[in-house]
Amino acid sequence: MKLSTKGRHAVTAIMELALREPHGRVTLAAIAENQGISVSYLEQLFARLRRDGLVAGSRGPGGGYRLARPMEAISVAEVVLAVDDTGGAVAGSDQRCLTHELWQDLSARIEGFLDGITLADLAQRPQVAASAGRY
Repeated sequence: MKLSTKGRHAVTAIMELALREPHGRVTLAAIAENQGISVSYLEQLFARLRRDGLVAGSRGPGGGYRLARPMEAISVAEVVLAVDDTGGAVAGSDQRCLTHELWQDLSARIEGFLDGITLADLAQRPQVAASAGRY
């Protein structure tokens, strides 16, 4: 698993959906404004999140995005993997380096750690819960 800015932005954006879920669908424009992420970048991320069954969208008045499953059923690892461009690669080349197994092990541990954290777990953290009040 590769940790990237793309993954961080995807987790931030989907957390906003989770926190705003009681108020209905959320537009990408609203997420862009609140998080300082461009709408076009969010469109790319949400296309991948939608493809992997993590979010559902609707068009028209009252449209926007919502979580496709309960926040208790979506892990942070799923979100990061959905937007990952590398297909799970750890190193930048096809050549095996001397420490390849070390980086593979680290990647597996990171994925395992993030797989054990759901959006609901994040929503219960004090700092995240405090920011939920602004929605």
